[in-house]
Amino acid sequence: MHGTRAPTSRRSFLAAAGSSATLGLAGCLGGGGGLDELTVAHMPIYPDLQWYVMEGEGYFSEIDAEVTGKEFTDGPAIVQAFGGGDIDVAMFGIVPAMIVIDRDIPAQVTAANIREPMGIMTAESFHEPFEAEGGDAFATWAEENGGPFRFGTFPQGSVPDVLLRYWLQENDVDPESNEHVEIIEINGASAVWQAIANGEIDGTSIMEPVPTIAQAEGSSVTMLRTAAQILPGQPAAVTLMSDAVRESPLAAQFVEQHVRATEFIGENPDATAGHVESGIGMPADRARRALDSPLSNFVTDPREIVEATPVFSEFAANNGQIDEQLSNETIFDFDVYDSL
Repeated sequence: MHGTRAPTSRRSFLAAAGSSATLGLAGCLGGGGGLDELTVAHMPIYPDLQWYVMEGEGYFSEIDAEVTGKEFTDGPAIVQAFGGGDIDVAMFGIVPAMIVIDRDIPAQVTAANIREPMGIMTAESFHEPFEAEGGDAFATWAEENGGPFRFGTFPQGSVPDVLLRYWLQENDVDPESNEHVEIIEINGASAVWQAIANGEIDGTSIMEPVPTIAQAEGSSVTMLRTAAQILPGQPAAVTLMSDAVRESPLAAQFVEQHVRATEFIGENPDATAGHVESGIGMPADRARRALDSPLSNFVTDPREIVEATPVFSEFAANNGQIDEQLSNETIFDFDVYDSL
């Protein structure tokens, strides 16, 4: 496999220097100094569903290390923890993964978790004007509603945020200069749903289970465009591994269990819904419906998302989230998956 092995003293050096940047994330420090244990960052979101299946089905027993999970609410916090040497493997968005790599932290993406999992949801009353006017519909909305159209999604630099900005850009809308569009940062899918339910936002860029919950609750905020319509093959959550892990047998062992989890999701949706309920906190009946959503496209093969990844990389670079556009060769390590 390619890449340079991270110095074995990296963790101890960072700890001694007080370089951990977890900033109040209690319980997320540490993770061991060797490869006898893996600390895996993940988020309680659908695109990280493989984590909850691997955990719930006991797949980690097949890995020659003690696997410890650390739950985070957003990608930027995982970037900080990865940079602080507290994380070995991260299951989070492709854009935060690029930020880690762009900062010269030795790591690469070894697996995808899902493709095309996002959707742009808006107030139903916006659908008809948008279909007729495109991006100009935001000015119409602002005039009729006495204020800008309020999108609420994950913090800037997250995958939902970048997809939203990409979609707006494709419709000739610059959210930074357009007075008719406002983007509000919200941490966590459940908080996005609460903002919708409370009428605090008019639309969002979000993954399951929010669309399924909104539909079940009769929300007036409904799906306008799916990621497949906006950017076919859209990357989202991925599995990023430090070089030290990638160059050890643990990498293939972890990805092998990731494959098992992906297959389990496809073959056992009822049991998977139970893992969603216990891991993410969504009632199993709604979780089961969400698994039938056009946004639930779980994969492991990183090549499933390589075609659209340059769009995200270019967009992230133009947004100043990374210093320069990263090549797929820099982002991905296909060797681990191929070794299976």
